[in-house]
Amino acid sequence: MKRFPLALFCVALSLAACAQDANPSVAAKPGAQSKKPVVAAAGAGTEPTFAAGTPEARARDTIRKLAPNVRIDQIDAAPVKGFREAIVDGQVFYVSDDGKYVMQGTLYDAATRENLAKDSMNKLRRKLLATIPVSDRIVFAPKNPEYTVSVFTDVECGYCRKFHAQIEEYNKKGIAVQYLAFPRMGLGSADYKKMVSVWCATDRRKALTEAKNDRPPQAKDCKNPVTMEYDIGRRVGLQGTPMILGPDGSELGGYVEPARLRAALDRIAAGKTAEKSGAVDAAAGTGAGGK
Repeated sequence: MKRFPLALFCVALSLAACAQDANPSVAAKPGAQSKKPVVAAAGAGTEPTFAAGTPEARARDTIRKLAPNVRIDQIDAAPVKGFREAIVDGQVFYVSDDGKYVMQGTLYDAATRENLAKDSMNKLRRKLLATIPVSDRIVFAPKNPEYTVSVFTDVECGYCRKFHAQIEEYNKKGIAVQYLAFPRMGLGSADYKKMVSVWCATDRRKALTEAKNDRPPQAKDCKNPVTMEYDIGRRVGLQGTPMILGPDGSELGGYVEPARLRAALDRIAAGKTAEKSGAVDAAAGTGAGGK
């Protein structure tokens, strides 16, 4: 019985790694409190490096012992002394500086009720999104957009379709939408093949719109970013489609109707905090896979 909680933790830490290993189409990829970060977030295809003997190196080694195949995107000083904060395949963990203890979960400031990992996740999301060129996205934008959001989408999920059905309204609100592919049924699935066909279409905007209206695109294959974007979606913490990310990397929810999304973006621009589940009334569509 004493081993059961640890088993659950290892399962949580290993979920993404198991998903990678199961699909051959994915590339395998106590010290004093540090005053300055000693490691930067990794890029799209690399992991950060760590100086030997540092708390970051000990945190990495501890994580590797529990789940050898996960990808570590970032390790930095935690908001509480004596711990490192590690972002591993979209999940946040806290590892003691001596490498003996590991915690998973959300760390809140009791006074401000702020999620203390939010800034770290937003920073990592910005870095990862910056690796995806606009040419690899499907863009619906007004002539002079005031805001741009990145939206991980799927051609099958109901809330993705509902969002896209209002794409003209988002554009009228001054919001440019840059779609990224996230086939929720997994790599190699029929869903995945449809999305590859969309991204390989001559007119990708038309193909995406038709696919979201039950008119499957002509089957095509080409050099495409679908697998890469799916991988980054997992690494930014995607739990379901759609996933809307603001220009600062903040998660704005799943499906969010146009007026509320514009209001949330206005608040971010005004310097106010956008919480994952508070900036907008966006409970719909944030569950695994949407509906």
